[in-house]
Amino acid sequence: MQESITIPDIVQAKNQRKLTMLTAYDYPTALLVDKCGLDMALVGDSLAMAVLGLDDTMSVDMDIMIHHAKAVSRACKHSLVIGDMPFLSYQLSTEQAIHNAGRFLKEAGVDAVKLEGGEAILPQVQGIIRAGIPVQGHLGLTPQSAGQVGGFKVQAKTAQAAKKLIQDAQALEQAGCFSLVLEAIPAEIAAKVSSEISIPTVGIGAGADCDGQVLVFHDLVGLFEKFVPKFVKQYDNLSESIQNALLKYKQEVEQGDFPDKKHSFAADKNILQDLDK
Repeated sequence: MQESITIPDIVQAKNQRKLTMLTAYDYPTALLVDKCGLDMALVGDSLAMAVLGLDDTMSVDMDIMIHHAKAVSRACKHSLVIGDMPFLSYQLSTEQAIHNAGRFLKEAGVDAVKLEGGEAILPQVQGIIRAGIPVQGHLGLTPQSAGQVGGFKVQAKTAQAAKKLIQDAQALEQAGCFSLVLEAIPAEIAAKVSSEISIPTVGIGAGADCDGQVLVFHDLVGLFEKFVPKFVKQYDNLSESIQNALLKYKQEVEQGDFPDKKHSFAADKNILQDLDK
């Protein structure tokens, strides 16, 4: 059995090996992620769209996130499980942030939490870390505040914005974050950020020079087709395979071909004889 990934393992991977991370929102998916030996399983608030059919990530709350995180934690014996702090679960105060981060650990059994934002949320990040809870940062395109940054667009496209991104990354490192997600920023800027901090960066639409990569599971295997970002590589199209299986099942039931004897139980002959008396 593979050993469990720890926070020090993630930190020490910097400049040593590439880190792998995928979202997982339920027990079966998390089992697959864990069995394949990925370093981190992120219970992302992207489950709002990928699993619940909602329009944005702001529609989920702590109770929904904990519900899904519990299932993922039950499955993962190797992968480090990270809970995504949902919208308005940490923005209001440091006390609120610590309380909700604590809920993730106590109720859902995750190993760490992830927060979106830079210097503006440093008090919350510092408070959570002081409480003994590991924090992963998230900069660049931050979906919870997409409206403020002009929508779901590439970030840090100007020198001023790139400098601010580097400052935020350094601030999060100094606050004690063990790693940092960089989303939808130019590859060269992500490389610069990665070289300026000593904690690992995990890219999503941020080029190959980050210390690791993360994708949404449903994007990777072709189970979510409503919107496919440019940075997504679809490694399989399970949606097509599953639809073919469902259509075949429908056809066989309608034609009387399923269930057949192989998939049915036979009664004892003596019982049948007694019923006929």
